[in-house]
Amino acid sequence: MTSAVRKIRPVLVTGGAGFIGSNLADRLASEGEHVLIYDALVRPGVERNVAWLRARHGAKIALAVADVRDAAALGDAVKEASAIFHFAAQVAVTSSLLDPLEDCSVNLEATIRLLESIRKSGARAPLIFASTNKVYGDLADIELAANEEAYQPRDEILGGRGISEERSLEFHTPYGCSKGAAEQYVLDYARSFGLPTAVMRMSCIYGPRQMGTEDQGWVAHFLLRVLAGEPITIFGDGRQVRDLLFVDDAVEAYVRARRHIGKIGGRAFNLGGGPANAVSLMQLIAYAERLAGRKIELDFQPWRAGDQRYYVSDTRRIARELGLAPPLAWRAGVERLFLWLSAEHGDLPARRKMGA
Repeated sequence: MTSAVRKIRPVLVTGGAGFIGSNLADRLASEGEHVLIYDALVRPGVERNVAWLRARHGAKIALAVADVRDAAALGDAVKEASAIFHFAAQVAVTSSLLDPLEDCSVNLEATIRLLESIRKSGARAPLIFASTNKVYGDLADIELAANEEAYQPRDEILGGRGISEERSLEFHTPYGCSKGAAEQYVLDYARSFGLPTAVMRMSCIYGPRQMGTEDQGWVAHFLLRVLAGEPITIFGDGRQVRDLLFVDDAVEAYVRARRHIGKIGGRAFNLGGGPANAVSLMQLIAYAERLAGRKIELDFQPWRAGDQRYYVSDTRRIARELGLAPPLAWRAGVERLFLWLSAEHGDLPARRKMGA
C-alpha cells in the first residue's frame, strides 16, 4: 500500500522578486524550504532576481505573477502558505505624492486584503510585515547639532541609543500614511483576531540584488553613480544621517521573527543598523569615492517632503527578543555591495578592492 505524500506548504513572499524578498527567498530555499514568490514584476530588473533564484534552487522556487490587489490570486496563494512575509508595496515617497490613491491601494488596501485572506483561511500562517521608519514622521522636534559632515542629536542618550519603538507615531506624506496605517492593521489583527503577526520598521537596508534609484535604495544608487562617474543629486544638504543594515542581517531578523512568532506576535520592532552603523549621505559618498578612486560631482536640490534629517534605529529590543548578533559594520557591507555592483554591471569599471 502506497502512503499518501504530504503536500508541501511553501513560504509565501509577496514582493519576493525584489531586493529583500529575493535575498530572503534565497535563504529559505537554502535551508530546504519551498518558496512561493508572489510578484507583479513591474519593477525593472527584478526578473533577474527570479532567474537567479531558480538557477540556484530549481523546483524549490515557484512564481505567481500577480498584483497584490488581486483578491482571488492572493487568496489562492495564502491558502497554501506555511508562513507569509509581506514585502509587496509602493515604496517611493515621491510616487505617493503624485498619486496618493494608488499608493493607498497598494500599501494599505492590499495589506488588509491579505490579512482577511489569512483570517478566512483558518490556517493561522504567521505574517511578518515590512514597514518603515517613516511612521515616525520627520522627527523635527529632535534638537540637532551639525558639523561639516553629519547631524547629531544634542541629547547624548538619544544619540547613543537611537529612536526607540516608544516614540510616538506621526505619519507624514501619503507613503508614511499608507504604510503606517497598514502596519496598525497588521498589529490589530493580532489583537482582534488572534493572528500571529509582527511588524518590522525598517531603516536603510542595503546589499546585493538592490536596484538603487533616487527614490528607493539610495546606497546602491549612490554606488552605481560613483561607478559610472556620474553626478549624484542630493536632496537637502547631505548631512542627513541614517543607520545602514546589510541585507543578510535583515534576513536573519526576518527568519528569527517567524521562528519566534509566538513570543513576539502583535508587536512592532525597529530594524536597522543602530548607532554603530549611522552614517550621513556625505560620509557614504566619501567612502564610495575612496572605493572607486575618483571624485564625483554633487548636485544639491531642496529638501523633499517628510525628509528626516536624522534617523537611527534603537535596535536593543529586537536584538534582545530575537537574539541577534551585532550587524556587519557599514564600511565592510558597502564594500561588498560595491564589488557586487562592479561585477553585476559589466559596463561599469570594476575597481580594486580596498580595505574597509
